[in-house]
Amino acid sequence: MNIENLVRPNIRALMPYSSARDEFTGNGEVFLDANENPFETEVNRYPDPYQRAIKENLAPIKSVRPSQIFLGNGSDEAIDLIIRIFCEPGKDKTIISDPSYGMYQVSAGINNIEVIKVPLSENFEFIAENMLKEADENTKVAFLCSPNNPSGNALDSAEVEKFIQSFEGIVVVDEAYIDFSLSESFTKKLENYSSLIVMQTFSKAWGLAGLRLGMAFASEEIISLINKVKPPYNINILTQKAALEALNNEDKVKAEIKLILQQREWLQNELTKLVITEHIFPSDSNFLLVRFKEAKQLFDYLIAKEIIVRDRRKVRFGDNCLRITVGTPEENQKLITAIKNYQP
Repeated sequence: MNIENLVRPNIRALMPYSSARDEFTGNGEVFLDANENPFETEVNRYPDPYQRAIKENLAPIKSVRPSQIFLGNGSDEAIDLIIRIFCEPGKDKTIISDPSYGMYQVSAGINNIEVIKVPLSENFEFIAENMLKEADENTKVAFLCSPNNPSGNALDSAEVEKFIQSFEGIVVVDEAYIDFSLSESFTKKLENYSSLIVMQTFSKAWGLAGLRLGMAFASEEIISLINKVKPPYNINILTQKAALEALNNEDKVKAEIKLILQQREWLQNELTKLVITEHIFPSDSNFLLVRFKEAKQLFDYLIAKEIIVRDRRKVRFGDNCLRITVGTPEENQKLITAIKNYQP
């Protein structure tokens, strides 16, 4: 696929901003190039605009090259930049499965891009042919969330790959919850498909949601386009330092993932025993989508107990469903105890 043909003409012609730190390579000792305050505060200097140290550490963990990585201010920045690079406002379209992560539609709307929503099955299964039938020549970007939010299930990998092979545009596979899944990451497929972008995040398994640091993996051609459009210093220096610390403590992250998965199984078993529970959807993530009797009343009751879950009753196929994040063992026990004491 010729990626350049998918890029908006104004983006192809764009001359990117060149920051002071873009104009040299190597190390410096005296910095008189960026009009910074010279007195040390640990944050008086601009951060590395390309987060090179993070990418060097992250690349072997993800089995990619540093040049295949974009780091954004949350995955939301990557979503917005992808839409702006490939979709002409008022003309082009994006296509998404439904239900799915809500920011795909919001970012498209902000950029005046039409959104085609294609329903998953009632069991939240993805069928490639259904989405391919709804796409047309102006459909430039597709967003697939796997494991899916809010359902929690990993999409069938064969169906996703079938879609990538047939869709004549950019395919974004959002893997925010991949660390909790047995499914193989689509980063393994990057060399096969020039149109593929895989998003992940530091917000979930890495425990850094407060930093707002998202990852996107793609061909060097696509990453260079994203770098061309992104703000010059989009990741601040404190975030970069915290991310490096986390990457140097991968064993802690793996231990927490293991405990979360154990607690997910415990929580599912406990919820199954409750009369108020009607159905628990299979999960490859760090949350459970649960259909309850009297879901609205239970939701309000839990809020009164200062236990906050997510009301998903209004999403497609989410009738009477609450989404419950797997917490610490203590938090999970409080939840179960509270539901056991619920009186209709």
